[in-house]
Amino acid sequence: MKPTTITDNSATNDCCGGGTKAPAIHVSPTAATPKDADGWRSHPDLLAALAILFLMLTLEYGFKITFSTPVNFLIYAVAYLLSGWNVLRLAFRKASRGDFFNEFVLMSVATLGAFYIGEFSEGVAVMVFYSIGEWFQDSAVSRAKRSIKALLDIRPDQATVVRNGTTELVRSSQVQLGESIRLKPGEKVALDGELLSDNSSFNTAALTGESKPDTKYRGEQILAGMINLYTVADVKVTALFKDSKLSRILEMVQDATSRKSQTQLFISRFAKVYTPIVFFLALTLVVLPYFFVQSYDFTDWLYRGLVFLVISCPCALVVSIPLGYFGGIGLASRSGILFKGGNFLDVMTRVNTVILDKTGTLTKGVFRVQRVVSEDGDERALLRVVSALEKNSTHPVGKAVVEYAAVDLQQLSASEVEELAGQGLKGRVEGKMVLAGNLKLLRKFNVAYPAELEKLVDTVIAIAIENRYAGYITIADEIKEDAAATIRALHARNIKTVMLSGDKQAVVDKVAQQLGIDEAYGDLLPEDKVAKVQQFKDQGRRIAFVGDGVNDAPVIALADAGIAMGGLGSDAAIETADIVIQNDQPSKIVTAIRTGKITRNIVWQNITMAMLVKVIVLSLGAGGVANLWEAVIADVGVALLAILNAVRIQRIKL
Repeated sequence: MKPTTITDNSATNDCCGGGTKAPAIHVSPTAATPKDADGWRSHPDLLAALAILFLMLTLEYGFKITFSTPVNFLIYAVAYLLSGWNVLRLAFRKASRGDFFNEFVLMSVATLGAFYIGEFSEGVAVMVFYSIGEWFQDSAVSRAKRSIKALLDIRPDQATVVRNGTTELVRSSQVQLGESIRLKPGEKVALDGELLSDNSSFNTAALTGESKPDTKYRGEQILAGMINLYTVADVKVTALFKDSKLSRILEMVQDATSRKSQTQLFISRFAKVYTPIVFFLALTLVVLPYFFVQSYDFTDWLYRGLVFLVISCPCALVVSIPLGYFGGIGLASRSGILFKGGNFLDVMTRVNTVILDKTGTLTKGVFRVQRVVSEDGDERALLRVVSALEKNSTHPVGKAVVEYAAVDLQQLSASEVEELAGQGLKGRVEGKMVLAGNLKLLRKFNVAYPAELEKLVDTVIAIAIENRYAGYITIADEIKEDAAATIRALHARNIKTVMLSGDKQAVVDKVAQQLGIDEAYGDLLPEDKVAKVQQFKDQGRRIAFVGDGVNDAPVIALADAGIAMGGLGSDAAIETADIVIQNDQPSKIVTAIRTGKITRNIVWQNITMAMLVKVIVLSLGAGGVANLWEAVIADVGVALLAILNAVRIQRIKL
């Protein structure tokens, strides 16, 4: 994108006319490089016009050298066409379609009028400084989109496919479902898939922001953008290149720039009404004094009308506001948060109730052994016996026991293993009959156990050896490290916290008590969650719902701001959500709220500054105090200040 080239399409910075459009920011692999986007050398026409203007002003005011009017006109006309040709062309095109009230017509009328009254240098200055403002604006957009463009660089264009026993390098888009790709150490994963190798470690920072290596095992999901670290690994492709999670993330970010916030929509509507009004006010300023001023001088009042036109253009508003929201989206994305539109930045500033799912949101969604209690005091021996039995189970609880016991090198084996549905396992370990399951299992075999087991909140594996109670193991989902700090931070902002879960009420109450959550509801089906959220909405509360599972998708859609955990979250939740937290950290909820408020503050700073300067200079111009030079500098100056203020968002550290 060349900053000073104005195109009549969706990316046009049509600040002042009907059908006002924000700068549409599209990111593609062929996007302009920083050198192309920001370099002066790519704009020789603007440089030449600026050089001519500077030279002529130096000669006229510095050395007092003047040229005849025809020569002056010719020199300035060349500079004017170099800097303003694109504006004139678009003004003619839009006017021929009946669209007279837009930025390009306004600029053309004002500058041609300046030439008409002999103010050649001022007419050129309007076009030159306007083009410089456009260059600054597009340079800011270019810098803002680089962090998003960088995502494209982590999606490899090629992959090594294993076909007929040999490997071949092909384009990632040509790899089919079910094919196997081979990853060398240090190589980026090109497509989503399932690990075929026994295990391998991956750097997932590109997707989750987490730099710690993540070890994956056979059958686990591998995502495009991860980096294979130490060993050669084979991956079975489960999603085409265009359907990978990374590709969907990129689409989300790009789509985000086209969703306008309420503030942007207000400014667009404002510009549609404002622009024709100032056109007619400028015309009135030229014509009306003829009937009331005795010494009426048409040239003087035309000059005032031109000043009025130049300063009236609301470019600073319509350019800097979408740039501000885009900066907010970019700031959030660097923190691992994807906003699907600037409108959701606004929504997060108004949230007063955050409702959270439990499993996978506040907890890790992975069962862990919490406690091992043996009747004879030998917990390690009891754990070895139970793990030998649980190796034959596919239940998450059984897997948690086996994983916990894996540190013990002395392995035992079990025989005659039988799974009793809804109760547990029965089998022989070292010749002894072992029972491991819930309390129903022990009651079935008439094994007496302590009454305290009935009162335990966590999932309990009760164990009996040779029909005699031997001890128990408790299993629980681990609470995420930053969950408690998140709840405290939300309370510090006077935001109510609620937890909804399908887990039993006793477990939900325990987690809520540990974290300090205001209200907690358990034993809920998906439709019950929807009813609860609707109940809070009916109370007039602004709801942000945070979840990760398929069953959370309806509630995410219902909430004012639906937030999905993107690392472990289901595709349904991610697609439905308005905001995606890539690294699954609850603390990012607070970061999302902060980002929204920072963006809103800077946007309203721009609105206030631009309107204040407009009113002051319009008044001075109408009164004949401000000249065209001052109008140009005020107009371009406030636009540049607004743009720089919007760009400041990208430098803020959260």
